[in-house]
Amino acid sequence: MVRPTQLHVAVALDGTGWHPASWRSAQARPGELFTAGYWLDLVHRAETGLLDFVTFADSLGPQSSSPNGPDERTDRVRGRLDASLVASRVAPRTRHVGLVPVAVVTHTEPFHISKAIATLDHVSGGRAGWLPQVSASPGDNAHFGRREIAAGELLAEAADHVEVVRRLWDSWEDDAEIRDVATGRFIDRDKLHHIDFHGEWFSVKGPSITPRPPQGQPLVTASASDRAGFEFAARSADVVFTPVADPDSAARAVSEVAAHRVPGEPVHVFGDLLVFLGSEAADRKARLDELDEPSTSDAPVFVGDAGRLADLLLSLAEGGVTGFRLLPGELPRDLESITDELVPELQRRGVFRTEYAPGTLRDRLGLARPANRYARAGGTS
Repeated sequence: MVRPTQLHVAVALDGTGWHPASWRSAQARPGELFTAGYWLDLVHRAETGLLDFVTFADSLGPQSSSPNGPDERTDRVRGRLDASLVASRVAPRTRHVGLVPVAVVTHTEPFHISKAIATLDHVSGGRAGWLPQVSASPGDNAHFGRREIAAGELLAEAADHVEVVRRLWDSWEDDAEIRDVATGRFIDRDKLHHIDFHGEWFSVKGPSITPRPPQGQPLVTASASDRAGFEFAARSADVVFTPVADPDSAARAVSEVAAHRVPGEPVHVFGDLLVFLGSEAADRKARLDELDEPSTSDAPVFVGDAGRLADLLLSLAEGGVTGFRLLPGELPRDLESITDELVPELQRRGVFRTEYAPGTLRDRLGLARPANRYARAGGTS
């Protein structure tokens, strides 16, 4: 395949980094994890590197090495702030970088998620995204008194969840707000629509309480690593994250997405890589490995300098992926290396922007602003 003229690069932020011992490194700031300033500093750093967007990890239970609930470990970071609230706090203090929080859909209502992400899109000026995530943890179930759900049902429920959220974003037409002081009309009631969704898991009337987001539809992303995940992601998301180790695995992932995507609907496939970047990356990782076992993330691990990583990204792009989500092993060190070493290397090779272009997050990814389904269909309220 022909290499793309431009690569998209995002970073995934979680705690002090994706290595479990990263909080014990010299540059880590574990005492600031629950402050707005910590997250603002990280996102500012991503923005100085002209990155496309950042994702913020989240969950409904404490981080754990056990799939069944808390693992009772006290030697790892436990606890986190709400990802969508962090993104909304960061939004007014940034100008360009996209903000994509995780929101767990298994125990939350689509109505709540729709207005949270719509609000983020409004306060960020069209830079919001969303990463739906499911939870099969009995520990999370216990928080909500929820029945246990089979993995296949989790994804089917998640697909309905995303569909309801998307419909709620469209429940206000773009010009529903009149705001005419002279006539006393704030809204045109005929341009607010009931979505009347009835499915196996949700029955939602609508409309939303939040006007249609600036992007029309904020960016929906999804992670996938198996056939069921690819099917969900291809049908529900604008950007699919998947682990890629070599051009062949990248090509297989692109094919999986294409097999389940409606023909003609644009979609990006981003490769996930966990990175330790820089001239001392191997030594840093070795020191962290001595303190704790490496991350169990399914993303391939890269250890090396910016030149080698650029070579790898361009090689993987030959498999058809259009971008990459990099998981910094150690924060802020590896994020700084991405912005200060990798980005200039990609720019020298002519495959990464040298400035942000105006527009929304969808614009940056070449995704059109969707027409409102109810306005187009002439729906009634």
